[in-house]
Amino acid sequence: MPFKKYLLTGLLVWLPLAITIWVLLWLVGLLDGIFIGLVSGLQAVVSDVSSGLLERFKHIPGLGVVLVFGALMITGALVSNVAGRWWLVQWDRLLTRIPVFKTIYNSVKKVSDTLFSSNGNAFRTALLVQYPRAGSWTIAFHTGVPGGEVASHLGSDFVSVYVPTTPNPTSGFFLMLPRSDVIELKMSVDEALTYVISMGSVAPASFTGNLPK
Repeated sequence: MPFKKYLLTGLLVWLPLAITIWVLLWLVGLLDGIFIGLVSGLQAVVSDVSSGLLERFKHIPGLGVVLVFGALMITGALVSNVAGRWWLVQWDRLLTRIPVFKTIYNSVKKVSDTLFSSNGNAFRTALLVQYPRAGSWTIAFHTGVPGGEVASHLGSDFVSVYVPTTPNPTSGFFLMLPRSDVIELKMSVDEALTYVISMGSVAPASFTGNLPK
C-alpha cells in the first residue's frame, strides 16, 4: 500500500534528525540547569545590585552551554602544565579526605580516567564474544584487563569486556573472558555501536567477514 510505504519512508528520514535534536536540546537544558543552579547560589551571597545582574543572565537561553564549555576548556588548559597539575594533585588530596564523598569521587575518577584518558584503551576496540551461551555471538568492547585479587585468581591471560544491550547500549554486562575466547574486530567503536543500536540491520562496511562457526 503506497500510503503505508510513504509513511514509513518519511519516518526513516525524519526520525534520526528528530532524535538528534531532542538529545541536543536535552543536553542544552541540562547545562543551563547547572548554570542556573550556580547563579542562584551566587545570588544568595552577593549584593542586591550584583544579584539583579545575575538574574538577567539566568534568562539567556544557551548561555549555560557556552559558559560550561568555556570553563572546561580553561580548566583543561590550566592543568596541562606543571603548575596546573600540581594544583590538581592538591585538589584530589583534599577531596579524597572527605568521608563518604571520597568513596564516590575515587570510583568516578577511576572510571573517567580509564574512559577518557588519551593513554587508555577502554572502549577503543570492538570485539566478538560468545554470550550469553557458547555458539551465540555478540558485539563487546575491550575495557582492560582484570586486576588486583581477581587477577590473582584468573591469571594474566584474561581480558575485561563490556557487552552492551540493544537498542540501549548505555546498559549492559561486564565480563572477564579468556583472551583466546574473544575476536578483535577491525570495525571502529562507532561502527560497532551503530551495529548494536540498529540490532544488526546496519552492518559496517569494514565488517565483511563471516561469523565464526
